[in-house]
Amino acid sequence: MFHSALNALTFSSGEFLTITEGRGVSGAWSWVFAGGEQIWSPGFYRLLGLVPNATKASYDLLLSLVHPDDRHRLPTLAEVREGRVPREVVVRVIRPNGTQRTLSLTMEARFSAEGRPVAVSGTALDVSDREQMAHARHNERRRRGALYLTKRVASFWMGLDGVRELPFEMAEVHGLPFEEICVDPYLMIVPEERAAFQAMAEEHIRQQTLFQRSAHERLADGELEHFRILTFPVWDPEGAYLGRCGLKYPVAAGLLLPAPVRTGLEQSVTGHHLRAARAMLDWSMMDLAQASGLSHSTVRRLEDDSEHRGSRSRLQAVEALRRAGIRFIVLDDGAVAVSVGRV
Repeated sequence: MFHSALNALTFSSGEFLTITEGRGVSGAWSWVFAGGEQIWSPGFYRLLGLVPNATKASYDLLLSLVHPDDRHRLPTLAEVREGRVPREVVVRVIRPNGTQRTLSLTMEARFSAEGRPVAVSGTALDVSDREQMAHARHNERRRRGALYLTKRVASFWMGLDGVRELPFEMAEVHGLPFEEICVDPYLMIVPEERAAFQAMAEEHIRQQTLFQRSAHERLADGELEHFRILTFPVWDPEGAYLGRCGLKYPVAAGLLLPAPVRTGLEQSVTGHHLRAARAMLDWSMMDLAQASGLSHSTVRRLEDDSEHRGSRSRLQAVEALRRAGIRFIVLDDGAVAVSVGRV
């Protein structure tokens, strides 16, 4: 009975709903006004934290489970009966056991030939993870922005299109249009240093190699700040080039590399760096293989530079050497140096 009513009242694929409901991420509902019948799918019950068919489906029950701060987003009972429903609304639901989920509810009203509302149906999709990710990204953007405003420190990313992903606050600090510095960040560098810096940076971008250099930049208040800028090529585990990550900070500041930039540095460690690190520790290839959980042949390929840069094996080898006290340091000319000494 449910499926026949649902097929008559919705425009979604029944097969698709069956698959997604089985995974606990969706549900469907309908309300035929003439007989007053309201039908919820088993998946819709489960999204609300209810046992399927153990409770009578009703719009009032749905409203009672919606977070009080979100109830205004849903139409009233009278508005539903009049067919005045939003196409989509996102609300938080508090389940009877106290857990909270975020649902995207779509609604569709059906009308008679005379224009009288006869039914409403809809679907629900659990978007809790999406909302949580969006919230986390928002908080991360705020944190990065505050860091540049207070400490003049920024991590950034450049995609294959050459556009930089920068903290918006960078435009405020330097008094330049945000859209312009995302495409041409060299605008922040004082004119007398800009051309040489840009030429060297773009050559390293073209060669997909590590780059480091310092430059003076003018702030919006007229002050000069001496920055160090590091950028690293980044590859995925299959060896595909993804772009570059980078770090910008005042020369006087001493910093530990954040995770994304640290990954870029580790991918820039080549065979001769690994051989130098082993020599400092008096390790054989087999010692490095055992410490990193790699095979002897994999270590040999890494030292022969026959493994691609994004290989997970490279990161495992570098991590094993780091645990043993090896440090990989970027020098002023952009070269990677190897030293020993725990920090």
